[in-house]
Amino acid sequence: MIVEGQIHGGIAHGIGNAMFEWMGYDAAGQPITTTFADYLLPTATEVPRIETLYKETPSPRNPLGVKGVGELGVIPAAAALISAIEDALSPFNVHIAQMPIMPHELVAMIERGEHQPQSL
Repeated sequence: MIVEGQIHGGIAHGIGNAMFEWMGYDAAGQPITTTFADYLLPTATEVPRIETLYKETPSPRNPLGVKGVGELGVIPAAAALISAIEDALSPFNVHIAQMPIMPHELVAMIERGEHQPQSL
């Protein structure tokens, strides 16, 4: 149960990194995202149902065979989500270079992109 929670939490964090968690600063270096009204986090409505599968491989480096799993889902979740968005928007020549990618930024990228009809 602990591993499951760590994996699910890491994936939720990766979704947040990809689409929500923007930390902004003004010209003087003061944070402008100072509350959860400004700094968005994914909630249960933004995180899909997750099914986890495991293959146990005990560590040979300690007597208990334990390993950490806390960060396991963060990086691949963000990368997979950004790749999926780029793939879905490939007809519009959208290429994402930084995260998080906000919805209004996606709309602007689509408007700037060159629509390329897909052949069947």
